[in-house]
Amino acid sequence: MGYRLLVDLTVLAHFLFLAYLVVGGFLAWRWRRTIWFHIPVVAWGFSTVLIGIDCPLTYLENWAREQAGMAGLPSSGFIDHYLTGVIYPESALGLVRLLVLTCVVTSWIGYVVLGQRHSHRPLMPK
Repeated sequence: MGYRLLVDLTVLAHFLFLAYLVVGGFLAWRWRRTIWFHIPVVAWGFSTVLIGIDCPLTYLENWAREQAGMAGLPSSGFIDHYLTGVIYPESALGLVRLLVLTCVVTSWIGYVVLGQRHSHRPLMPK
């Protein structure tokens, strides 16, 4: 039972990571310092897709699944198992990746624009 809980917690951590990857830049519009957490998340997330770096959460989930007597994730990994073909059709994978990239770029542009607006405000209202 403990290993099954670890599987569930790892899946949750994976989903939270992906959610933060998509919306973390927008959160930084409000909480500006969080951009420093978002940058490595984006770097890691994109490198897993572009370079094929394996995610340690996938290793952890596979280990916990094995300990719990469950089948491991397919060699294609977490996203293919839980999202591609489940949440969106496999044929939409390119579009989904483009949408994620668009969200990140848009959020970072907004972060910069809002930062410039805030830096031009007077400290004391007249």
